Amino acid sequence: MAEPAPVFVYRTLKNKILLNHYYLPGDLENQITEFVEHYNNLRYHDSLDNITPADVYFGCGQEILNLRERIRAKTTQKRRLQHQINAA
Repeated sequence: MAEPAPVFVYRTLKNKILLNHYYLPGDLENQITEFVEHYNNLRYHDSLDNITPADVYFGCGQEILNLRERIRAKTTQKRRLQHQINAA
């Protein structure tokens, strides 16, 4: 799986920083820390099959994809059964 290009990360970070005014260096540092935390641990990335970079880094990526596939298969099976019941 490819990692996102650093250009996009910095562009997004730059845009976020430019939208706010920071009066103390600590405020800016806190905002950057929060952004990195969100970007790496909470934000799903299309290039990583909608998994967070932290999940991929810690080796949980394939487990998450397998769980999603099992859920998708069960949902499809339930929908087909419901369709058959409604069609009869």
